[in-house]
Amino acid sequence: MKTKIVGFIKTDTILVVSGILAAISCFFVHPDKKYLDYVNYRVLAILFSLMLVVSALVRIGTFDYLTHKLLGRIHSERYISLFLVLLSFFLSMLLTNDVALVTLVPFALLLLGAFGDRRRTIYTLILMTVAANLGSMLTPIGNPQNLYLFTEYGFSLPEFLKLMLPYSLASLVLLILSVFWLNRTDHTADLAASPEASRPNLPKLAVYLVLFIICLLTVAGTLHYLIMLGVVAAVILVMDFRAFRKVDYALLLTFVFFFILIGNLGQIDAIRDTLTKIVDQNVTLTAVLSSQIISNVPAAMLLSAFTKQGSALVVGVNLGGLGTLIASMASLITYKFYAKDRKKGEGYLIKFTIINLLFLAVLYGLHLILK
Repeated sequence: MKTKIVGFIKTDTILVVSGILAAISCFFVHPDKKYLDYVNYRVLAILFSLMLVVSALVRIGTFDYLTHKLLGRIHSERYISLFLVLLSFFLSMLLTNDVALVTLVPFALLLLGAFGDRRRTIYTLILMTVAANLGSMLTPIGNPQNLYLFTEYGFSLPEFLKLMLPYSLASLVLLILSVFWLNRTDHTADLAASPEASRPNLPKLAVYLVLFIICLLTVAGTLHYLIMLGVVAAVILVMDFRAFRKVDYALLLTFVFFFILIGNLGQIDAIRDTLTKIVDQNVTLTAVLSSQIISNVPAAMLLSAFTKQGSALVVGVNLGGLGTLIASMASLITYKFYAKDRKKGEGYLIKFTIINLLFLAVLYGLHLILK
């Protein structure tokens, strides 16, 4: 039992911490009907529906099939690295950074293993992680913090895209340059032996894509979130109820805990006024630094309660996903896959941190220019 509890805490640290903080805050602001108003039900419904649709798409092998097809024709280590990084960058815009990495990292390890170059494999994995975190920042559905802030501050889609586009374009250029810099020499290998992925069920694929479009319409404000939730849940319950098992319920519960914590902190005048003064001095920098310690999703939710500068906060928590391993929880996904097959002396964490900090420095410099 003790081992299971310790394992749960290690796996869902943010959930446990947010739950404890929310519980403590309840002693200062006693539960009442106002608690029901703390929760942003629209954000939870959209996040749940998107995760459910993506889970269903993954279960029919959609992304496995596409990845094998696209990579099957490339035999150069340099261009495989480039393609994997770009695929992580663009897929994360629609599938979230977490799903992009869960889908692509196992195939990256398989394909790059054919070259027997552990050093380059590590660098490719790191750049894929950076790419997923940076690609996801362009769209409201690219990551949980964007979806939350997009709704919280009432952004329009064009407004949000315009805000993040300069950072996305700069990130794309940096990623391409980094791949070629780290692959100055090239190797080739016969990858024909890699296992083939079966074609996804086309009728199911068509239905799930329609459900995905319904989710996008809700994000855009065209469709009410309860209609979306009902349609998505009912259809997937009939077509593949096992997809419900792959939804990240810990993330959803973490959101609920933070809604309670933020709501209660907002009821305490002294805390609210003090934190508002601190945050508003430099929202973006505060968000970047906070993300290094508590991760960018909790940072976005916590800081949003104390500032009206939504644009600065969006930039801060997205750039804040760079840096430490926990700055973006998606980064832990790659590390877990790598750790299963790691060897001593490879220095993954050191390389990861240095590369992330370099990207962060350049992009924060861009922010200062655009400010």
